[in-house]
Amino acid sequence: MKTKIRSELAKLWQIAWPVLIGQLATVGMSVADVAMTGHLSADDLAAVALGASLWSIILVTVMGVMIAINAVVAHEVGAGAFDKIPHIMRQSMWMAFGVGLIACALLNFSTIVFNYLQLESHVQQKATEFVRIISIGMPAFAMYRALYSYTTSLNETKPVMVIAILGLAFNVIVNYLFIYGKFGLPQLGSTGCALATGFAMWLMLGAMLWWIHRAPVYRQTFPFTHREAPKWSEIRAMLKIGLPIGVTYFAEVSAFCAVGLLVARFGVVAISANQIALNFSSLIFMVPMSLGIALTTRVSQTLGEGDVVRARFVSWTGVGISLVFAVISASAMTLLRYQVAAAYTSDPAVQQVAADLLLLAAIFQLSDAAQVTFSCALRGYKVTRVPMFIHIMAFYGFALPIGCALGLAPEWMPWHPSQPMEANGFWIGLVLGLTVAAVLLGIFLHRLSSTRIAYHLSQERKSIS
Repeated sequence: MKTKIRSELAKLWQIAWPVLIGQLATVGMSVADVAMTGHLSADDLAAVALGASLWSIILVTVMGVMIAINAVVAHEVGAGAFDKIPHIMRQSMWMAFGVGLIACALLNFSTIVFNYLQLESHVQQKATEFVRIISIGMPAFAMYRALYSYTTSLNETKPVMVIAILGLAFNVIVNYLFIYGKFGLPQLGSTGCALATGFAMWLMLGAMLWWIHRAPVYRQTFPFTHREAPKWSEIRAMLKIGLPIGVTYFAEVSAFCAVGLLVARFGVVAISANQIALNFSSLIFMVPMSLGIALTTRVSQTLGEGDVVRARFVSWTGVGISLVFAVISASAMTLLRYQVAAAYTSDPAVQQVAADLLLLAAIFQLSDAAQVTFSCALRGYKVTRVPMFIHIMAFYGFALPIGCALGLAPEWMPWHPSQPMEANGFWIGLVLGLTVAAVLLGIFLHRLSSTRIAYHLSQERKSIS
């Protein structure tokens, strides 16, 4: 058993570590945006925090929809049906282009929410401008994630790592030039930050297309040999898998971002501290997230081979290693929370509030790591609707209502603290919501995998008899 676990962990890690570096580099763009504007002014940091709340919701939703391509292509890889992959990818690029355009339009429309947050006029103007400019990168991001899923399904994750690092380097350099107005350029602050990130998305798409065109490993499944009209029936089949994942991502990220928007009423210090805690915890989350992406690939490939018993083994091995990391990250976050806050901002008031929130973020590391790897294993089974409903219930039935009760302490609620707990109350709600999601997803994965094995064994008995 130990040999099997070590062997599976090696396969998972082979896929996961370049994905992890790529994910860290991608999130590093957001870290750079927050840190670099944070050292310019509190107003620019608040504008980026508010704009990033909307940007993150749409961005991660698009990412979730595109994950369907990973499950579909990886199944064909496991089955050895490589001839089907080029056609799947041509259709997925049409899907990605359409999803990207819709996401761009939704992102621009969503700025209307700033009108209801009682923001200072100049902060609202900066945040709106940030969102509208950064939306130029959305179509490129959707197509990039389609190709990301394609190359990951082939176990080729090196380009994901290299291109994300390239995008991060570009983002930091252009941030430096435009945020601070270096070498005679205008000082654009949060607007310059949006320009850098938006253009970085297009750079990453171009780099991924170039890599796939040049690398020999893609020749057998190269999708761009000829043009092909979109086929709605096939795009709809991928959306049937991808949309529930997108809604799942939306439920989780929108809950976190809704907290950011609700915290805005408590002032610039609360906004900035909340963004620091969210930004850093998102950075740590990339490890279980990367393991989850690798897990989706491994489970899909194993099921494509027809081995349902090993698929369950792969699933729980992935969950186990993710929980081990969560224990380590929670301990480190607890011990170093003040140092982390100081790295983001030099404002003592923001540092203190951020450190308090990072302690709560440390508490939910186990639940967060468990729920993401459970979800990713289920995607390998091409089961996405039940996890979607679980996430909606966990975040909108538990996390946000409890967070509002504790954070806002409205008098009309049957129970509330005597004084609003502000940002701390909202984060306590998030801890509880993530725990509910993790428990229910774990139960569902156990039942689903057991049912698949029982069905497979019954079919074997019928064939023998």
